[in-house]
Amino acid sequence: MSVKKETIENLRQEYSSEKLSKRDVAKDPIKQFGKWFKEAMDAGIYEPNAMTLATTSIDRKPSARIVLLKGYEDRGFLFYSNYLSAKGKEIAKNPVVALVFHWAELGRQVRIEGTVEKLSKEESERYFNSRPKESRIGALVSPQSQVIETKDELEQNWKEAELRYADKPIPKPAHWGGYLVKPQVIEFWQGRPSRLHDRIVYKKADKQSWKIVRLAP
Repeated sequence: MSVKKETIENLRQEYSSEKLSKRDVAKDPIKQFGKWFKEAMDAGIYEPNAMTLATTSIDRKPSARIVLLKGYEDRGFLFYSNYLSAKGKEIAKNPVVALVFHWAELGRQVRIEGTVEKLSKEESERYFNSRPKESRIGALVSPQSQVIETKDELEQNWKEAELRYADKPIPKPAHWGGYLVKPQVIEFWQGRPSRLHDRIVYKKADKQSWKIVRLAP
């Protein structure tokens, strides 16, 4: 059964969360992100580290998908993937991406724009070796984003790898590793009543400082 167009048009949520002002935010957007991320975790939000990753192909066609944040620090935001996946190939050709976090329960979202680069082999291996065994085998046997005939073939490859590495370390595939998103713009969006939402944007001014502005909702 389909949903009527009028029903969708009338879907609305009135926001009444706390205010967000230039006066109160941290001077560093990473610190402000850390504050909001902890509040999202404390609120019990399911997978608060889930984020939309948007990339573009060399012919400027956009694509987006949900990936998981695996760390944030002064230099940027970290995630891991298969370098030969669709997103990996697009990043290789155009290393400019956007991230979006949406924490609906708090009426918040964070938008990030920046450049992306691979993490070192050592960093990628450290994280890979910290993952559950099942996840490591999955990364080893799955030709991510490629066409496969049946899932049976994939599951058979997984079982064979499980036996092969039953009593020895599982090596990180050369085509798998981490990425670092180095932000140039970070926007913090706080839902407010009457659609007068608060939007505070940090724009990279130089290597050490950020310009902070407010945008109209």
